[in-house]
Amino acid sequence: MKAMKALVLLTLVCTATIVAGCSRGARPENEPTPDDSMDGMLAGTRNRKVRPGISVLLDDSIKLIAGKRVALVTNQTGVDEKGRRSIDLLFADPRAQRAGVRLVRLFAPEHGATGTADRPNLEDERDVKTGLTIHSLYQRGTIPPPDSLLTDVDVLVVDLQDIGTRTWTYVGVVLYAMHAGAKRGIPVLVLDRPNPLTGARAEGALLDSALANGAVPSATNRPNGFALYPMPLRHGLTMGEMARLFQAQFKLTTRLTVVPMRNWRRAMWFDETSLPWVRPSPNMPNGTSALLYPALVPFEASNVSVGRGTDGPFQRVGASWLNADSVARALEDLSLTGVRFKAERFTPDKPGDGKFAGRSIPGVRIEVIDRERVQPARIGAALLWALNRIHHDSLKITALGFDQRMGAVRVREALLGGADPDAVMDRQLPAVIAFEKDARRFYLYR
Repeated sequence: MKAMKALVLLTLVCTATIVAGCSRGARPENEPTPDDSMDGMLAGTRNRKVRPGISVLLDDSIKLIAGKRVALVTNQTGVDEKGRRSIDLLFADPRAQRAGVRLVRLFAPEHGATGTADRPNLEDERDVKTGLTIHSLYQRGTIPPPDSLLTDVDVLVVDLQDIGTRTWTYVGVVLYAMHAGAKRGIPVLVLDRPNPLTGARAEGALLDSALANGAVPSATNRPNGFALYPMPLRHGLTMGEMARLFQAQFKLTTRLTVVPMRNWRRAMWFDETSLPWVRPSPNMPNGTSALLYPALVPFEASNVSVGRGTDGPFQRVGASWLNADSVARALEDLSLTGVRFKAERFTPDKPGDGKFAGRSIPGVRIEVIDRERVQPARIGAALLWALNRIHHDSLKITALGFDQRMGAVRVREALLGGADPDAVMDRQLPAVIAFEKDARRFYLYR
């Protein structure tokens, strides 16, 4: 097994190296061009502050929205490198005012405009500074901007932070906004932001095509807004690159422009960008939670707590019936790279998922010791294997929800059947490598 792990790690490293050196796909003629002046000098680039898409738009590409009525889809993550809100910049910044930009509509995704809500059916809000209504795009699930709110809009701008995992509903907002733009003939601008997990690697099972649903929600079709397209759990793309992929793969007629970042390179982790970390959701306090999120998000569809309501959400698991010492030992015996496992107790305080609220429960904490070697999808597979092996009668899983997150029915069934988790994940590698190879044509960065 040790030899197999070494081979798998070598394969992933080689794949990431090849990906990082690829050329970018074609861009629309009017799309801003990323700064390539530091190609081949990553060390120097790491010391230069990354400028997100909103800054590039205002400094270099204001012509894209000059004289236009703008609808903006954003939340608390839509800020520039100085922490200033994209809402305020488009509403009152002198650069926008000189160009005749009019911010006329605001939309917010899951968790609302401030990213603090942790429930469905979010109400509209009022933005105090601009006086504009912030229309909620999260009802029973993620929805597109309604036609009735786009009749006086010239351009639809999206500025949201992704976290590098296929299950993030903000990606669904981007896709649905592109559908809405295509339907009404409104151009869509995606203001790009970093992938916090780097853009140098992908991993995990591809979403089964039978589970993928990228159609717009309707009375007869109710997609969940995150199981959209057959891509790996950790996809290795930025939000703008995914928008380009969606346009091609779904054959959308959207007039899409991605406003790229400056100074970002695929090997960068978020804390190397010098950008402020703003919680993308109530349970995403830092980069460690973002890194381990792909491992634990499938267990949202189980009777296991993933640490919501604690200081380390998505960094631990627990349950009242858990034998923490046995599970931690079983995981340690697998010698997973970049992490170690510690038995502990924790108490979820008002968790959004309602699991074990106010109860001290046994759990296992995942400690990251080398993020460059962490493979979250393998951690998730190992965790399912270990929990089922030790607590077969206590572990309860909602199959569809689990599969939509982990990605494949066959993976869940193999792990619950006792198959070696390393071998199960090894079988996913050819599809991941094929995805990476195909996705290069949508790359905007080296």
